[in-house]
Amino acid sequence: MLKVSIAVLVLMAGICGAQNNVEKGLKHDRLDFVLKELDGNKVVNSRSYSVMVELEPTFRGPEYESIRAGNRVRINGAGDIDVGVNIDTRNAREVPSGLAVSVSASVSDLVPNTETAGAASVPALRQMKWSSDVIVPLRKPTTIFSSDDPTSKHKMQLELTATPIS
Repeated sequence: MLKVSIAVLVLMAGICGAQNNVEKGLKHDRLDFVLKELDGNKVVNSRSYSVMVELEPTFRGPEYESIRAGNRVRINGAGDIDVGVNIDTRNAREVPSGLAVSVSASVSDLVPNTETAGAASVPALRQMKWSSDVIVPLRKPTTIFSSDDPTSKHKMQLELTATPIS
């Protein structure tokens, strides 16, 4: 009985805390990122990532959100290498034209090394890194970063859609 009473108290405290956030008018947006790899104008690969952000943070200070997706790969002679996608956001706030937010993103993967031939060749590490303060309109997919891939004729783009959560 005591365990049930404690569980009910913890649950009620969480609900009251959530209600207080709503009563205080705290706003949240969902940020949807789409990382696209293009060959010319044709999308050859895309991956989606989402995170919820609190707008105009309270006394706690700036809000930081992070997305991490990837693998640790062992390469003979080079050790372990992390490959994947890292996206960090901070200081999301409403502005008259939409949402302003600081975004840092890095993308890394292994590609065949064309400089060395043979089965024992070490793959090359392809990396793209972007960082900027951006302003995006609400509910409209917007390309915030774009780079040519130095190892091919492909292009990498990061698209952001900000959607208010009611």
